[in-house]
Amino acid sequence: MKKILIVSDGAIGHHYIERVIGTYTSENLYYVVQTQENGFQGYNPARFKFFQFDPTSFYKISNLLKMDFWQVILVIENQSDLEHTIKNIRSYKPGIRIIALDLWNAESPCDDIEWVNMQELIAANLIDYLPNIPVLAKNIGLGSGEIMEVLVPFGSSFVYRHIGSIEQKNWKIAAIYRNRQLIIPSDNKMIQPNDTLVLVGDPAVLRSIYRAIKRELGQFPAPFGSKIYLYIDMRIEKASAIMALVRRSVYIQKKLRQPLIIKVINPGDIDVLRMIKASAQEDTVVDICYDSKPNEAMILDDIKTFHIGLFLVSHTIFSISSIRKKLYAGNVPVLKLADRSFASLRESVVILSEEGHIENISTTIFDVSSQFGFNLELIDYVNEEGSHKHEVIDHFNNLAAIFSKSIHVSEEEENPIRVLRERENFLHVLPFTSKMFMNPFNVYISTDPEVLYRKLDRYHQLFIPTQI
Repeated sequence: MKKILIVSDGAIGHHYIERVIGTYTSENLYYVVQTQENGFQGYNPARFKFFQFDPTSFYKISNLLKMDFWQVILVIENQSDLEHTIKNIRSYKPGIRIIALDLWNAESPCDDIEWVNMQELIAANLIDYLPNIPVLAKNIGLGSGEIMEVLVPFGSSFVYRHIGSIEQKNWKIAAIYRNRQLIIPSDNKMIQPNDTLVLVGDPAVLRSIYRAIKRELGQFPAPFGSKIYLYIDMRIEKASAIMALVRRSVYIQKKLRQPLIIKVINPGDIDVLRMIKASAQEDTVVDICYDSKPNEAMILDDIKTFHIGLFLVSHTIFSISSIRKKLYAGNVPVLKLADRSFASLRESVVILSEEGHIENISTTIFDVSSQFGFNLELIDYVNEEGSHKHEVIDHFNNLAAIFSKSIHVSEEEENPIRVLRERENFLHVLPFTSKMFMNPFNVYISTDPEVLYRKLDRYHQLFIPTQI
């Protein structure tokens, strides 16, 4: 992680820190020095460290500079304080990169400092209000972030994906720039590494899309959330099944290295509750609901409140339609645990279908397989015609090359569901779509593997939402 030192005072500095807090990144660690204590809301304590002292004191600032900072940002409204702070920093670390706010349009006392001139910024924004003057893209519209430009990194989940395979709800890819050339997006256009995408849409949605584009392997359950959640109903589950669920959840927590929340409703067996608490590892919370009639809406509330990124549930609970609908509305990955060992799993399996759902969740599939150390197998049912499946296979092969992870593509003339039911153990990965709620009669006559997921109910299954 890159350590950033921010030294600020006054209203501008306070507003700047608020904007930094609202800007998502998992790669920066901020050390904030203020001359007066100010309260900030909604910041992540793991990413922000606050200090209160006079930065013109060489002794105090030098103690902080013993750490390896990537750069220093100075937002100081007193010119004399700014000059003394720069002198102190340069005395201790001559080569460190410094960005400083210039409120006075003065001659730069240090040529190696990157100055942000306030007067130039204001003039650049005011000129856009003149008639017949071209408006810069950053100032088009409401200016609230509804237009965004994103550079696609080499390891991005969007690399080598067709535009048509990307679900664009409340946002659009408006343009692609490649090698200084404009490309008008169409469904068959493919995104390449180092492309620059111009995105238009709801600002909140664009922030999520930005995170998805920048994401690489090893981040799951991000960007869906940051915690793992196990749901136990003691009125439905047997004691032996409950402890098996807890053991598998603890194993999953160790692999993903994320906090675990064990939610228990309808508690009735004190001994089982004690065993659950005794099994809890570090970074685990056991949350017991003593409500005599727990509401299933609690599931959605907890997903939002605890920022859940992976929901663990037994196959018994998942078979309840009302709960399944709540999980679908929660828009988080759901791992349905079967009565089989999870620690012995060695492969994840994906059955290809003609629709583009699999391509939408491809990077998450790679991420899960990578973190658990699973081999990844794609099964192509050759009796189902469709050219799109070949594009999906090419997409997975490209991702395999990017992430240095081998995959196996097998072709089956027999229904893959029937073939897989002969295997001992595997993780079945599939999109979490509305097909899970089809009329039972339509399910009976369907050949769609996403509809027939119940045929593999005896195996562990991971349902991944197709939209982040």
